[in-house]
Amino acid sequence: MTGYVGWQFVGTNLVARHHQGVVTDEINADWDEEGTSGDAVDDRWRPGDGIALVRVPRFGDDYEMPLVAGTNDDDLARGIGWFPESARPGEVGNFAIAAHRVTHGEPFSKILDLRAGDEVIVETRTHVYTYRLVEDGDARVVDFTETWVLDPVPGKPASEPSESLITLVTCAEIFHTDDRNVVFGALQTAQRK
Repeated sequence: MTGYVGWQFVGTNLVARHHQGVVTDEINADWDEEGTSGDAVDDRWRPGDGIALVRVPRFGDDYEMPLVAGTNDDDLARGIGWFPESARPGEVGNFAIAAHRVTHGEPFSKILDLRAGDEVIVETRTHVYTYRLVEDGDARVVDFTETWVLDPVPGKPASEPSESLITLVTCAEIFHTDDRNVVFGALQTAQRK
């Protein structure tokens, strides 16, 4: 039992941090590749692809995590996962992402420290999108079955989106839980690189 707990809280973090570094390097190499042109909104992303870099100043000056297409266990062990059924970075609709709070590199370990007004910066191959959070990281806890948080307009499934939103999702407690912390934000700026 001690070995299993040790693996979960130490081993998975070591392995995940290595994988996150590899994915970040792959993203940067892909962006530097000759012949890539056009807008990243048109990029064809396959499950598991590294698609962007995420920075959250509240988490520290050196915080940079890869964003991976998908949210299965393997994807979340390689970085922050993007829900492919949600909007892409910068698009109108709800750009929804998820990550572990503990284990597997702990990308969202400091989510409860987030405050309304904090920035989440998402860099794609062609743009830098800056989202501003509209609530604190500890303000909203929902059951994992409450999928309304992923709607194009969260909580309004029949509404047509008119804004570019972001939703961050993670486990609400350190140990196994069916609850999720959810933080919402809205796009403030989109800058072409």
